Amino acid sequence: PLSTLSYWFKDVKLHPRFVKQLKRRNDFGLIKARVEAVKWHNAQKALRLKQAETDAEKTISRIDCDDIAIIELALALLYLGEGMKKSNTTAMGNSDPAILEFYVNALERLYSVPRTDMKCEIHLRADQDAAKIIRYWSSLLHIPRTNFCKPSIDKRTAGRPTYPHYKGVCIVRCSRVAIQRKLVYIATAFCNKLAEQQRAVS
Repeated sequence: PLSTLSYWFKDVKLHPRFVKQLKRRNDFGLIKARVEAVKWHNAQKALRLKQAETDAEKTISRIDCDDIAIIELALALLYLGEGMKKSNTTAMGNSDPAILEFYVNALERLYSVPRTDMKCEIHLRADQDAAKIIRYWSSLLHIPRTNFCKPSIDKRTAGRPTYPHYKGVCIVRCSRVAIQRKLVYIATAFCNKLAEQQRAVS
């Protein structure tokens, strides 16, 4: 047993050359073990991500994505979390293209808001090309470039490079405040209804 060997040889003095050799072997073993640990953790993470994707697809398969009520509820919940509630417009800002695409598509589909009536403003970092970013958001959202106001530049970011995938924050507004009020009411009423149901069974 290792404990017995340790006891037997506890007073043995090794030559410095052997001590160095043992240390090198130990260090190499630690490095190798760390590399293998990283590989194992990455593989486990990949499995968890795949499982999450599979579970999400099962949920989506049970949802009728053409149901107007579901689309409006989804928009309302998104707006409650991300939309602007203290303004006299219906507006949402985000850096995620998928979120803003859904937002714009839903406004057009649910409330017949023409994209020509939507106004945009861009918030950028200091090293970003404003004209290029406006072209990106205009093309993605199908909103005319003339509907974009002068971009806001964050001068505090000067000297710090921006990740290539980051396209700034785009805020999309429409002047119909009634939509904002309806969305907030729908989301709040839905959350309250679920909370009441939970209290009733508790």
